[in-house]
Amino acid sequence: MENLDFKFEYKIPDLSSDDKKLYFNNAQLSERKRFPYIIHKKGDEFNQVFNFILEDSYMIPHMHPASYMVEKMHLIEGSFKLIFFDDSGKPTKSYHIDRHTPKVQVPGFTWHTYVMTSGATIIFETMVGVYNPLTWKKIASWAPEENSKDSIKYLQNLKSLKI
Repeated sequence: MENLDFKFEYKIPDLSSDDKKLYFNNAQLSERKRFPYIIHKKGDEFNQVFNFILEDSYMIPHMHPASYMVEKMHLIEGSFKLIFFDDSGKPTKSYHIDRHTPKVQVPGFTWHTYVMTSGATIIFETMVGVYNPLTWKKIASWAPEENSKDSIKYLQNLKSLKI
């Protein structure tokens, strides 16, 4: 994970102001406080998605269970903190992703989540592999489920981490 300076071998699609307005509105209406704008087609080997995420969105820590499943993120707008965990759920590292460090990649088999450090964030994400909801990611059993009563406090704890 130490290599934050990677190159994209493709062009990041353009977003119009209408796109931003529409997808942030969808995020606001979503229980999860985030909404994807999926660029790739079903069955594609190369996945591309814009994630529109509001500051109170909680994403349960997870890992992508294959070495080729390297998640590449490029910040388009806003800022977030990427957090890594060991197998027991102890946070081990965090990286603040903002306009000074706008890209990051997460290796396969790495427990992680991210929390927004701005009110509204757009992240362009890519990963290799045909999407299958049963095998795409492994959810951490040691973290609260999304939209549970414990997830609000857990999210606040993640936001206040000093690692």
